[in-house]
Amino acid sequence: MAVMKTLRVFPVIVLLCGLCGCGSTRSSDAKTFLDEAEKKLFDLVLDASQAAWVQSTYITDDSEAVAARANERSIAESVRLAKAAVQFDKAELPADQRRKMNLLKVGLVLAAPSNPAESAEVTRLAASLEGRYGKGKYCPDTKGGAEKPCMDIAAVTRVLATSNNPAEILDAWRGWHTISPPMRKDYQRFVELANKGARELGFKDSGAMWRSKYDLTPDEFAKEVDRLWEQVRPLYVSLHSYVRWKLREKYGASVVPEKGPIPAHLLGNIWAQDWSNTYKLVAPAAADKGYDLTDILKKRNTKPLDMVHYGESFFKSLGFAPLPRTFWDRSMFIKPRDRDVVCHASAWDVDNVEDLRLKMCIDISEEDFTTVHHELGHSFYQRAYNKQSFLLRDSANDGFHEAIGDTIALSVTPEYLVKIGLLNRAPDSSKDIGLLLSRALEKIAFLPFGLMIDQWRWRVFSGEIPPDQYNQAWWDLRLKYQGVAPPVARSEADFDPGAKYHVAANVPYTRYFLSFIMQFQFHKALAKAAGCPAQGADTPLHRCSIYDNKEAGARLNQMLEMGLSRPWQDAMSELTGQRQIDATAILDYFAPLQKWLDEQNKGKPAGW
Repeated sequence: MAVMKTLRVFPVIVLLCGLCGCGSTRSSDAKTFLDEAEKKLFDLVLDASQAAWVQSTYITDDSEAVAARANERSIAESVRLAKAAVQFDKAELPADQRRKMNLLKVGLVLAAPSNPAESAEVTRLAASLEGRYGKGKYCPDTKGGAEKPCMDIAAVTRVLATSNNPAEILDAWRGWHTISPPMRKDYQRFVELANKGARELGFKDSGAMWRSKYDLTPDEFAKEVDRLWEQVRPLYVSLHSYVRWKLREKYGASVVPEKGPIPAHLLGNIWAQDWSNTYKLVAPAAADKGYDLTDILKKRNTKPLDMVHYGESFFKSLGFAPLPRTFWDRSMFIKPRDRDVVCHASAWDVDNVEDLRLKMCIDISEEDFTTVHHELGHSFYQRAYNKQSFLLRDSANDGFHEAIGDTIALSVTPEYLVKIGLLNRAPDSSKDIGLLLSRALEKIAFLPFGLMIDQWRWRVFSGEIPPDQYNQAWWDLRLKYQGVAPPVARSEADFDPGAKYHVAANVPYTRYFLSFIMQFQFHKALAKAAGCPAQGADTPLHRCSIYDNKEAGARLNQMLEMGLSRPWQDAMSELTGQRQIDATAILDYFAPLQKWLDEQNKGKPAGW
């Protein structure tokens, strides 16, 4: 998918002030503290969520200021609450109270400093950076020629997705990266203030604070991420090698090197995070996946609202209740013509009870068809855990939320499309390489990008990457993990990280890397629960869909309802029987493709 999907995560997720005295060791005091905290937390999150919704769907200086003030109040209270929770560190508490105390300290995305002026400054910077991204446009320099319209992110995305003209692609890629240099100074200051707030809570820096929320120490979590990358790296290298020589055939030796990194602009996506749009260039004729869902949807005159109804129907087929009426009344499904908005697809739980919303500028395409299914995965997860106490109304870890959305999307198979009437019949097994290659260009191509975003930020937060090396380090890491390089010279006058939404909006990113591995674990377990593949049958995992299977739906819901009430290892075990994130399922899923890629790559260079 060309547009990265995200659950909307506010920097106010854990809020409030200390409500008890200092130094208490009594469980009764802890319960009073937590009960009062959760009660007021509900109100503060609602205020901040509503302000943030307006900020994202009606970008103005005023909406940014209102959202920044709401965040400032919330973050200041949450930092005070996190500090107040320390008084119970030595208390003998029931397991649920101890978990909530820990969550208060590790649940922040942004910890503002206690100094009021600095707290106001960092929250203003956070709102401003996201707003600049949302308003970002590339306005071509006509130099006396015919005037060309400015291009927003949707227009730039279309060029990179559809054009085969290297010059046009390069112009669009370079143009989008002009939106971020003005962010650089503010981002540097933002890092300074965010780190100061994190250190006041006892963390080394903001990156360490982010890594502390996975029921592991920060160092243990970093090692787990490295272990998972080593599991999947050989499959990525095979895909990279294949795509490189196919693009070399298309664009020529002067554009694509035989051995080195692939120029980032040629991979069909602004950030080279998803290579799906190169499928038409790299797929062999015999590997056509057998259908074009975008063409099918357009010929049926599918509307944006129809796309959402398809997604909701999937969940209803599993036994989930329909979405509330307010979802349809309050969501944003198309880009308004009269104002700037953040089009980045996201699922919102505004009141943490039933006010679920989708924010998305829906295009009638296969990509957005899958994205809708993904985003509604967030929505049904959000509603499933709304019976938990307030601090526990979240996914088992942030990777789970993304993984659940994509687990549902993995069931968007040809067989599913037949069942809902979009295909007359599923292509036969001779088309499976095409299906797997298409999916690998989305899923496998993403893995190193999903890893390197926070590898960069963790190093920025820790000071290992100083401000005068922001851009060089960005491209060094992209080379190391992705094997891609900028198509034109870059310098420290640029700020290419800011051209990615999640950097500008301060949204942690390792969750996506984890989710792209966990979703295959989840899919394999749910497919088995649904009886696919059946004992002795030859249906491969990539053809299994859990659509219309109530047993799989019930098993999924059992895990979703747990929310954040127990360590993620317990939730993982509930669904899969495993207590560790493991890439075996994703390797099994793509095993036929791995064999095929290795055959195609014989005699070709591997690596970069």
